[in-house]
Amino acid sequence: MAADSEPESEVFEITDFTTASEWERFISKVEEVLNDWKLIGNPLGKPLEKGIFTSGTWEEKSDEISFADFKFSVTHHYLVQESTDKEGKDELLEDVIPQSMQDLLCMNNDFPPRAHCLVRWYGLREFVVIAPAAHSDAVLSESKCNLLLSSVSIALGNTGCQVPLFVQIHHKWRRMYVGECQGPGVRTDFEMVHLRKVPNQYTHLSGLLDIFKSKIGCPLTPLPPVSIAIRFTYVLQDWQQYFWPQQPPDIDALVGGEVGGLEFGKLPFGACEDPISELHLATMWPHLTEGIIVDNDVYSDLDPIQAPHWSVRVRKAENPQCLLGDFVTEFFKICRRKESTDEILGRSAFEEEGKETADITHALSKLTEPASVPIHKLSVSNMVHTAKKKIRKHRGVEESPLNNDVLNTILLFLFPDAVSEKPLDVTTSTDNNYPPSESEDYNLYNQFKSAPSDSLTYKLALCLCMINFYHGGLKGVAHLWQEFVLEMRFRWENNFLIPGLASGPPDLRCCLLHQKLQMLNCCIERKKARDEGKKTSASNNVTNIYPGDAGKAGDQLGPDNLKEIDKDKGEVAKSWDSWSDSEEEYFECLSDTEELKGNGQESGKKGGPKEMANLRPEGRLYQHGKLTLLHNGEPLYIPVTQEPAPMTEDLLEEQSEVLAKLGTSAEGAHLRARMQSACLLSDMESFKAANPGCSLEDFVRWYSPRDYIEEEMIDEKGNVVLKGELSARMKIPSNMWVEAWETAKPVPARRQRRLFDDTREAEKVLHYLAIQKPADLARHLLPCVIHAAILKVKEEESLENISSVKKIIKQIISHSSKVLHFPNPEDKKLEEIIHQITNVEALIARARSLKAKFGTEKCEQEEEKEDLERFVSCLLEQPEVLVTGAGRGHAGRIIHKLFVNAQRAAAMTPPEEELKRMGSPEERRQNSVSDFPPPAGREFILRTTVPRPAPYSKALPQRMYSVLTKEDFRLAGAFSSDTSFF
Repeated sequence: MAADSEPESEVFEITDFTTASEWERFISKVEEVLNDWKLIGNPLGKPLEKGIFTSGTWEEKSDEISFADFKFSVTHHYLVQESTDKEGKDELLEDVIPQSMQDLLCMNNDFPPRAHCLVRWYGLREFVVIAPAAHSDAVLSESKCNLLLSSVSIALGNTGCQVPLFVQIHHKWRRMYVGECQGPGVRTDFEMVHLRKVPNQYTHLSGLLDIFKSKIGCPLTPLPPVSIAIRFTYVLQDWQQYFWPQQPPDIDALVGGEVGGLEFGKLPFGACEDPISELHLATMWPHLTEGIIVDNDVYSDLDPIQAPHWSVRVRKAENPQCLLGDFVTEFFKICRRKESTDEILGRSAFEEEGKETADITHALSKLTEPASVPIHKLSVSNMVHTAKKKIRKHRGVEESPLNNDVLNTILLFLFPDAVSEKPLDVTTSTDNNYPPSESEDYNLYNQFKSAPSDSLTYKLALCLCMINFYHGGLKGVAHLWQEFVLEMRFRWENNFLIPGLASGPPDLRCCLLHQKLQMLNCCIERKKARDEGKKTSASNNVTNIYPGDAGKAGDQLGPDNLKEIDKDKGEVAKSWDSWSDSEEEYFECLSDTEELKGNGQESGKKGGPKEMANLRPEGRLYQHGKLTLLHNGEPLYIPVTQEPAPMTEDLLEEQSEVLAKLGTSAEGAHLRARMQSACLLSDMESFKAANPGCSLEDFVRWYSPRDYIEEEMIDEKGNVVLKGELSARMKIPSNMWVEAWETAKPVPARRQRRLFDDTREAEKVLHYLAIQKPADLARHLLPCVIHAAILKVKEEESLENISSVKKIIKQIISHSSKVLHFPNPEDKKLEEIIHQITNVEALIARARSLKAKFGTEKCEQEEEKEDLERFVSCLLEQPEVLVTGAGRGHAGRIIHKLFVNAQRAAAMTPPEEELKRMGSPEERRQNSVSDFPPPAGREFILRTTVPRPAPYSKALPQRMYSVLTKEDFRLAGAFSSDTSFF
């Protein structure tokens, strides 16, 4: 090994000093970024307009560079402005100082209410910041700070960039920056001092002027005057007599109905605490000259009342507790619960002592078991009511999650028809007082897939919300739901229609739960009609409105009325309803059995139209008016048909899945067609019964006129005649229509198998309702709750009339309609909607708080009231509002009074004693409490233009900003010097 290493030791290392060091690489990266962003040269912009820093648009772009393995982010902040004329750019004079140096002296934008700290301190419209990329990293040592500053200086010199470049040093929270700006023969150094406490000699203007002058070190003996801008900020935290007007709701009064603005079906609104925590008054002296004003440790001329400019901002309470927001949030939390109703309420609810019996869902199987008791005592409704009693018996009064009074109040609110012993008739229970359906608010349910705002589903959602918030939480929700399901079964058993639901098939624009309740109502309607039919057939078992008579009634109607009757079969259609299903179940026992046999035997023969023509017509609704049968010229009668089965969206999905699974094979397609043609077959059978001797062509002419094509032709005698034939699709071999027509028998609708089995469908709905967990229920009803919350917010906003809130509500509505239309919206998106609603509620509460504090309602003069309302709305929408007339304006006088009251309360001085202290203003000033507290923050901007470093140098802008608060003292100086000969 020793022998091998000897020749290596002879090789000497050559250090190549031409390769770039890490430091040089860093500088070249900075230069590269400045070139990429085209920050070279001095494009002069327009003079800055007043307030542009707040009203204008600020943009920024970032890049990342590294010094060895330490990463820095480079960010360019700039105010977006219209580009200046090209001519101005060409005339770049050598002696023009950079734009940022000119901005140091601009007084139009002192103390901007919302801006980057460097904009506030130096009044710059454009600058670049180099800061450690990681939030925790910091440049702490002095040598590193100097190294960075020299890198910046070299990069600016090499590129000719005239935009100020800053480096962030120390910890991020200290906001410490050093920087530089270079121009042709000029340079500005940006320096900073940051201390925890204010040194005694610098707590006033005279001390700060001393620092400024010593730092400039101007060689001229009569120093040019220093221009001064001052801003003092006073904070009002104690509002005194203006307590927060929102009272918490009286929960005990809920049962009585008088709830201090809170009833079942009405949502609470407002913030529980004052949403405005502080008022900040800024008093400004914008243009002062040194020597005009005195401010030292002995005496100060800076009296806030005398300040020429006042501006106010309010500090909002962070996340104030809002009633409506909490209400909806708490309801949304149920969606995440996993427990079933049984688990929440305890299984003992349905258990008998010593026996394990099945719950309500097994009531039907119990009916079929042999029993020694009479059958009527084992009806489903009896089973349900005994179960109901057992629930109460086992649960006990103390245990019951819902107070009986509360429960009864809610049930009466949901089912107003239950006030009397017997629920109201059909007409009154379904007669809803709908608001005008054109109204935008009413039709919101279409967008949200919720339910109309006067429907049972909507009311149920609000009641569950209220129960969850005030009465028993999740247990209360489960209890009310259980009672609701029992009420649904009771109504189904006893043929009582459910109130608060639009009649007709389920509305697919609403939530699934609403559709299920509508479906149950359809079943109750059919069952009710059938049961009434039994009664009438029992009393008149020989004759009931004979279907033929319905046809005769149709004879007298003109052809114009036919379409309308077809759409709405009205009372005539009810005649078959009252017959149909009772005969379907027991038709062998009825008196017209022989007639049925005759018809059945004849129709069983595969005879042509001639044989069929011998049948007696049945189930006619009315005569068509124009059409006649092609074969025998008899008038064509429109039959009484069965209505298609109503469907909820989950059933439709189920059906479409089954049809899709049949595949594309010939057998599958055939089976699919047969499944879909159940309604067609029923209509064909009804048509055949109403029109003996008819043909498929006759049926097509009525049912699908487009599939019967008529052409004018000239017959042998030369007369023009109409000749018709079936369309091409009807002539396709093994066509479904032809096949269905051949299998169809002349059976009137009242004797056909029901297309809609209401008993089965009702039991399915009731089972569906019974198995819903509170979480499923909350998911179903959340769109209704969001819908209700938005309506409440809109209603409250209309009282305040805040334009910005109107826009936000529109955005929430469009956002919600997109989210809620999907079957299972994501939790995050739902939380976002609820958060937006809470924010709007807080905004409205803030408006009310400010109106109460500024007493807009108490103003007698109309002009003064308008001014104050405008002022309050500006306070809500703008970061800082200028007080017109400063301390002498309407708003100014109110603010002054607020501060005086707060000061008196702090010193515990009754106003009577204040009045007794009369005397000279001097005495009053010494004895009484001052109107304003000591300023919470004092800001000064000192500016001047002097030649530095020599008397013959160019006169350049110098600026120093200082801020003094209890725990913070900062000086930010920008000192320019002429570098032509130095």
